[in-house]
Amino acid sequence: MRVLYLLNVSNSSQLAADSGFTFADLLAPALTDAGAEVTVASPVPVGDPRVHFALTTSPSTKYRARFEPGMDALVALFRERLPEVVVANQIEAAPAIRAALLEAGVDALVAGYCHYLPFSFADTGSGTGTDTDPGALELDPAMDDGGLGRSVLLAFAAGLAACDRVLVHSSTAASWTTAAAAHSGVDLGDKLHIVPAPGDVRLVRDPADITPPEGRATGIYNHRLYAHYGTARFTGLARRLVADAPVRLTVMDLFGTRSPERVRLDPSPERHLKELATTDGVAIASDRGDRVRYRDLLAGAHFGIAPFRPGCPWSMSVIDCQAMGLPVIGPRTGWLAEHIDNELLFDTDEQAVRIATRLATDPEFYLLHAKRAHTSTTDLAPATVAARYLEAIR
Repeated sequence: MRVLYLLNVSNSSQLAADSGFTFADLLAPALTDAGAEVTVASPVPVGDPRVHFALTTSPSTKYRARFEPGMDALVALFRERLPEVVVANQIEAAPAIRAALLEAGVDALVAGYCHYLPFSFADTGSGTGTDTDPGALELDPAMDDGGLGRSVLLAFAAGLAACDRVLVHSSTAASWTTAAAAHSGVDLGDKLHIVPAPGDVRLVRDPADITPPEGRATGIYNHRLYAHYGTARFTGLARRLVADAPVRLTVMDLFGTRSPERVRLDPSPERHLKELATTDGVAIASDRGDRVRYRDLLAGAHFGIAPFRPGCPWSMSVIDCQAMGLPVIGPRTGWLAEHIDNELLFDTDEQAVRIATRLATDPEFYLLHAKRAHTSTTDLAPATVAARYLEAIR
């Protein structure tokens, strides 16, 4: 099977902060091991030399990625590579991909992977996002600059309609994607498949090697600091945790110095980073794009904190913590409520303080959840995920 994986890299200068690239870097070699001939079309190659590489130019903004996929380049690429399966990493590009395949005279299956959902649904009470009625559809503010949110949603629905296969990370993502498609008059039928993202094999630790905190714990927040990730909500919780629990926090600066263009589009990461850096009990750390340093930072913490992003269908950073045996506490919403142990979910800051305090002071409770965290990621080995991926796109 010849697979052409179209990868839009949004952070080429900070690849460690680009979950889409990390996903491809882990998955493509595993697909190759499983017998597929994989080409990654991207601005940068993945690390395994067995994976073929086609150099492309990523759109300069998140909106160009959705509305200007570059038809001429797609047609030329399809004629050159003659794929049997084209993976659309950007769902909104799927109609252009299908049209380019027609123009190129290439018959290929189009598979879209929903790495990012430009919407969310208000919980209906269960908090799991898996109900028949997931609640009211809400546009993602990160895709609503200049009122573009509705257009992005419609482009996403058009992409779903153009795909032969639609892959999502989780049951929550499946529920939300199905509901959003129906909202726009698109019936996904039987083409929707749940295929979780692979975990990073470099970020795995045996729970037997974990030592519980001795009355004081370090929490780590390893998520992007955009406003739409709920960073203001996290900042408020951070102040409560360091003031009312035996906890200190490490907040990761994943971006470093961003380009002036990206800052103009969304200056919230810089604003939130400055605010957190002046909070007593909070330390700012950077892995400087080094995966070994990132692992060391995780190993130096005792627990992780999930983001407050409403439309979170999955989080590689949460999985990173859990595979290292770090219990992750998080708000009771969306995929987080589906995936994180119920004893570590909270609805209020007061509940979060109590959970963090117990993790810091109750060794038996801590070790139980360290083991559960690790166990929750054991089915995410790249080979296992690759097998599910290939089954979905056949």
